[in-house]
Formats: sequence, structure tokens, C-alpha cells
Amino acid sequence: MAQTGAGQPAASTPYQLIGGEPSVRALVRRFYELMDTLPEAYAVRRLHAADLSGAAEKLYLFLSGWLGGPDLYVQRYGHPRLRARHLPFAIGSRERDEWLLCMNQALDECVADAQIRGRLRDALAALADHMRNRPDAD
Repeated sequence: MAQTGAGQPAASTPYQLIGGEPSVRALVRRFYELMDTLPEAYAVRRLHAADLSGAAEKLYLFLSGWLGGPDLYVQRYGHPRLRARHLPFAIGSRERDEWLLCMNQALDECVADAQIRGRLRDALAALADHMRNRPDAD
């Protein structure tokens, strides 16, 4: 691991670069606040339970490992198998776009560094697109 001039490990993972656990929790909290309040997120919100706390905790656990921090989701639930776990939910382009609307706004508000924010936007967009499991209506 790279060292800083003071002998401290340099931040090298997105998890570290955005501030670790408190920052990931803040990102997830803001994401679900947006999903729960933005009318533009109606289609993706209705795929979730009335109480978002379980989904929020799972997203935090997943993002922790996905961002290069502790692999909490795997420790608790095993391999994420994201696409398989999302198959029971009809996810098309609309749901993907609404999810990304909330996530991108949460990133804008919670991740100060524009470069890391852009890298996360791109990676999360690819991930969200991979979750689509139904054709779009014409």
C-alpha cells in the first residue's frame, strides 16, 4: 500500500477516498431519502418495501465491499449474485434511470471529489444497466 509522507497509508480504494464507513452510510441514507421523496423515482420506489431500512442496510453492506472496504455483504449473505437477486423485480430502463437519478444526486451531495464521483457514476451506471431484466415497452 502506498504511504503518505507522514508514514500513514495513502487512501487507495474508493471506499477510503470517499471517507470510509461514515461516508458510505451517508451516501446510502441520502440515496434512499431521494428515492422515497422524488416523484421522478416512483417506479423504482414501488419495487421496494414500505420500510426502506432493510434495503438501505443491504446496500450499505454491498457498497462497502464493492468500493474496496470491508466485504460485509459477502460475510453476512455470501456472494451478491446481484442480477439473480433482482430477478423477482421487473427492472427496465425506467427503473434503472430512476435508480441512477437518485444515486447520482446522492453522489453529487455526498462525494466531494469530482474525479472519484465521475468514476463511481460510470461504474454504477454499468451496474444498474446490468440489473435490467425486462424489455422496455414500446
